[in-house]
Amino acid sequence: MSGYGQNPYGPPSPQQPQQPPQQPGYGYPAANSAPYQGGYPTAPPVQPYGAAPYPPAQPSNGMGTAGLVTGLIGAICSAVVFLWFFGIILGILGIVFGGVGRSKVSKGEATNRGAATAGIVLGILGLILPLVYLAIAAAIGSSMV
Repeated sequence: MSGYGQNPYGPPSPQQPQQPPQQPGYGYPAANSAPYQGGYPTAPPVQPYGAAPYPPAQPSNGMGTAGLVTGLIGAICSAVVFLWFFGIILGILGIVFGGVGRSKVSKGEATNRGAATAGIVLGILGLILPLVYLAIAAAIGSSMV
């Protein structure tokens, strides 16, 4: 047993312990690197005035798609005779949404010209079908009298 203050691992060795080689401090070049040239690091390039710092926005195709969906559902509702009222309302919405979608395409804000055009066409079809049914019913009704 060793007493208090005594080294339990034996007496110290007579030779000096080897020191690890000195490493250069933070920011200093290593001994085998190129010599310091002086000056400050260059700043990143500055964007010209008015340049967008973000990539351009993705096209907004919502109105053309909404026109296509409402026009299609309106045409289907108009084809089913007892849903003609919903067909007329959705046909009008298909025409409006399709028109707004086409105007966005012409401004370059959207890319779905075909969907917007289909919404307009199907919306018109949704408006015409109930009128055709009404004309057929009037013709049948007048021939029966």
